[in-house]
Amino acid sequence: MEMCNLQDLWVENLKDLYSAESQLLKALPKVAKKVENEQLRQALQQHLVETEAQVGRLEQIFSKLGEKPTGKKCLGMEGLIDEAKELMGEEAEPDVLDAGLIVDCQKVEHYEIAGYGSAVTFAKLLGDNESARLLGQTLDEEKAADQKLTQIAESTINVEAAQGAAGEEEVSGKSSGRSSARRRSMKS
Repeated sequence: MEMCNLQDLWVENLKDLYSAESQLLKALPKVAKKVENEQLRQALQQHLVETEAQVGRLEQIFSKLGEKPTGKKCLGMEGLIDEAKELMGEEAEPDVLDAGLIVDCQKVEHYEIAGYGSAVTFAKLLGDNESARLLGQTLDEEKAADQKLTQIAESTINVEAAQGAAGEEEVSGKSSGRSSARRRSMKS
């Protein structure tokens, strides 16, 4: 498609977002199944329900525009999902894997926040306030999902992953004199 104006660019952006969300509908259940932390699993399942609604909002906008949402593959989302698949294939302690999957999920959220932020701005400039409202609702959900992931990471998962690493060092004897000497030199 040739892009001659902001309307064309907006529609292409919306198609990219539709493809991204469609890919997430397939990937999120796999990630949720793989995580160990129940709070994280519930957050991912809740976001899956939100993602289904987000796809519906995009379809509503496409219907209003007389456009089809298909015909574009979001390569950015494909790459982010591939990174998560790669991590899920690694041998890792459950807390460490969960911490890594939060990182991957937050990369997805940040990608979507950028896409939806632009889509809202374009809709407003084009005078499509209803689409701007619908896209803004999705943008707010993506931001809330990112904040929820941060809260889960900082309150439990990252702490548990760090404690696991510290415990392993003590068991293996790696935290012997070197760590103690390093702590003493940092205090001086």
